[in-house]
Amino acid sequence: MNCQQILIHFGELSTKGGNRKLFINKLGSNIRHALKAFPAVVVTSDHDHIYVELNGEDAERIAAILVEIPGIQRLSFIRRVSKEISAIQAAALEMISEEKGKTFKVDAKRADKTYPLDSYGIARAVGGYILSKTDWKVDVHNPDVHVQVDVRREEAFVSCKTIVGAGGYPLGMNGKAMLLLSGGIDSPVAAYALLRRGIRIECVHFASPPYTSMAVLDKLEDIIGKLSVYQEDIKLNIVPFTKLQEAIYENVDEPYCITIMRRMMVRIAVALAEKEHCLALATGESVGQVASQTLDSMVAINDVTNFPILRPLATSDKLSIIATAKKIDTYEISIRPYQDCCTIFAPKAPKTKPKISECVHYESRFDWKGLVDECVEKVEQVLYVGGKKKQFEN
Repeated sequence: MNCQQILIHFGELSTKGGNRKLFINKLGSNIRHALKAFPAVVVTSDHDHIYVELNGEDAERIAAILVEIPGIQRLSFIRRVSKEISAIQAAALEMISEEKGKTFKVDAKRADKTYPLDSYGIARAVGGYILSKTDWKVDVHNPDVHVQVDVRREEAFVSCKTIVGAGGYPLGMNGKAMLLLSGGIDSPVAAYALLRRGIRIECVHFASPPYTSMAVLDKLEDIIGKLSVYQEDIKLNIVPFTKLQEAIYENVDEPYCITIMRRMMVRIAVALAEKEHCLALATGESVGQVASQTLDSMVAINDVTNFPILRPLATSDKLSIIATAKKIDTYEISIRPYQDCCTIFAPKAPKTKPKISECVHYESRFDWKGLVDECVEKVEQVLYVGGKKKQFEN
């Protein structure tokens, strides 16, 4: 591709007002980090765009990385030429010749209002030149190729290709959340939703050996490997949940076991979140999907804390969740057979409208506080960087 530069459009950042510069700087920093394997690349910015100067690096390889970075709305492959209309025409012709299609449309704008042609005049001159030199036809409604010309004060930009990015906000702009990661379909999709909103994630998993297989950790490692495309470093907290789970099923009537278990998980996750400086918990829950995800159940579970709990998939249906899981390439990993602590002791008739007073009554039957503290104290932490496990000291 005969491209000198990739122009990055911000999307939602345009609404940030006084915080705009902060957001742009953070996005620029994230881009530089993502492109550290390309030493020739230079990243600069102004009030309206970020520019990735390729300096001979492969445009397609770099674009494949950029489209996964939260905060980028779209990318345009551009050539920088002089402002003479003949130079703009020649660049547009050369670039469109590299594209596939039969129809095109030209849009132009000019920051330099002293330029002898207005926007319509520029578009007409470039379009007419392409028509005179090729078999391409104009289609202003649904063109195969969209030619864009931007005349600046010192030079002009010409582009024939734009790619949609991840959108959202730059990673890290909205703090960090502790995500309950089960290994199923939903929680990795919830992670993706958080990352797109600029929220960094740390994960917590509840393990109950010997009832659950430690092979689930291989699944989690593979899932984290996929999520590392969006956040390079992800910490996983593995909670030894067996003793607490056994106590629940020994002391709580079966219909309430799942609700009490989720209340305990939230207590543990909040303690870890506060220790790790997270601003919220996050789950992959979707309203009504299973018995523990009714609004009544969520109220009973939320009762144990005032800490914020984010549920980014709350109103998503299963088909849309599966579609996103396939998009981020976690679906095939998530459907590998396994049993987690929520399914291994699943009650036959779980309570769908649990009462807080009943939850408090069942919890009074055993010393859950000591068991919760033990879970927090004995948590195992694993750091993954680029999807690979790294040595980590608590």
